[in-house]
Amino acid sequence: MDLVFFGIQGSGKGTQAKRLAAEFGYDIFEAGGELRKIAASGSELGQTVKTYIDQGHLVPHEIIMQVVKEAVLTRPKTTKILFDGIPRDGAQMNDFNLIMKNAGRDFLCIHFLLDADAAIARILGRAKAESRADDANTEIITRRMNTFREKTMPVIQEYKKSGKVREVSAEGSVDGIYEELKKAL
Repeated sequence: MDLVFFGIQGSGKGTQAKRLAAEFGYDIFEAGGELRKIAASGSELGQTVKTYIDQGHLVPHEIIMQVVKEAVLTRPKTTKILFDGIPRDGAQMNDFNLIMKNAGRDFLCIHFLLDADAAIARILGRAKAESRADDANTEIITRRMNTFREKTMPVIQEYKKSGKVREVSAEGSVDGIYEELKKAL
C-alpha cells in the first residue's frame, strides 16, 4: 500500500519518509524536491516554478498533477510509493484520488502533528544548515503555514472521514517519532 505524508512545514515528514523508505523499500515522491529540481533546471517551466516557490505560493495545479501522474504511471505497480507534500488542496485531492484509482493503487495517510512555534524553530535551523533561502524568511514560512491550515487541513479532514488517516506526534527526537510512525502503520 502506498503512503501519503501530511504535516506542517518543519514537521520532519521528509526525514521520516527517508527512514521509512530505507527500511521498507518505499520510493519517495517528494513534491517540494521535485519542484525545486524543476525550478533549478533553468527551463521556462523552471523559471515559472521558481517564482512561485520564492514567493511562498503554491505551484499551479496542472503542473503538479502532471508531475504526479507521470510519477505514478512510470513506476511498476509492485513499487510502493510514499508521497510527501501532495495533495495540498481539494482540487489536488480530487485529481490525486482519480490518478490513484485509475492506476489501481490504494493508500494510507500519515499526519505528523507539530506546534507552529516548534515548526518555525526547526525550519529556521534547517535554513541555516542547508542554505535554503526559501526557508530563511519568516514571512514566507508563515504564509506557507497559513496555506497548509487553509488548504491542506480540509484535505486531511476529508481523508479522516474515510478512515485513511493515522496521526503521529512530530514532537521529540527523530528516533522517537520514527518508532511512533512504525506503530501507526
